[in-house]
Amino acid sequence: MGSDIEEKVIKPPIKQVTSGKIFKPSKAFLHKMLLQPVVVATTIWLIIILGFIGMSFLVASSDPSKYPSAIQHINTYIGAVNFWTIIVNLVWLIPVLVFVPFYFRSIEYSVKAESGETMPEIYVKQGVITVTRKHVPFRTITNISSKAGLFDRLLGIGSVHIETAGYSGSNQRGPEVKLEGIVFYEEVRDFILNELRKFKSPYVTGTEVVRPIEEPVPRMEGLDDEILITLREIRDLLRSQKIRK
Repeated sequence: MGSDIEEKVIKPPIKQVTSGKIFKPSKAFLHKMLLQPVVVATTIWLIIILGFIGMSFLVASSDPSKYPSAIQHINTYIGAVNFWTIIVNLVWLIPVLVFVPFYFRSIEYSVKAESGETMPEIYVKQGVITVTRKHVPFRTITNISSKAGLFDRLLGIGSVHIETAGYSGSNQRGPEVKLEGIVFYEEVRDFILNELRKFKSPYVTGTEVVRPIEEPVPRMEGLDDEILITLREIRDLLRSQKIRK
């Protein structure tokens, strides 16, 4: 009987995690940041070693009189090539691995909701030498998306990408703000979307057609329907002239 019960992952209320509070990325994001340069260094090492072996066989086949044996050439120089490849990789890899934990601890995120003390916005802080603090008001957001790459899926994390009207032009590549290394990144994305719909109704992403909403003229004492109609016509006329300008 107990085996028939489906197991479910209980997730914390995302509003308590994000709304107006500072939160940080998961430690799995630190592991990703440490793993990526190691993978890059290993890839560089493999490319150089395999390239050297391939070039040895290519040169031996093209000029046998000068290089009679590719195996002998490889055995002679493979140790030096391997040694200097590792040294060069360590020159940049060690500083990166030392710097990454400090950068990870500097990252802070916050989503100010409609009920927050300040205006609705997304706040991101990052940087060690140069500290960058970004405040992205909800009114400037044009698109929100979530992303989980290969390393993200292996580590169980993802990111939320936020684009704004002033940043998503042809000269800019990628989102203005990234909330990276979040475990429940889809819930954070949905939370931002829900709060954004409260702030901007209807919420548009730049591709949706928004129908004009007819705002009712407030009734005041002494105004009848004919006067209200005339006032509405004058308002529409002034609005059309402003659009033409």
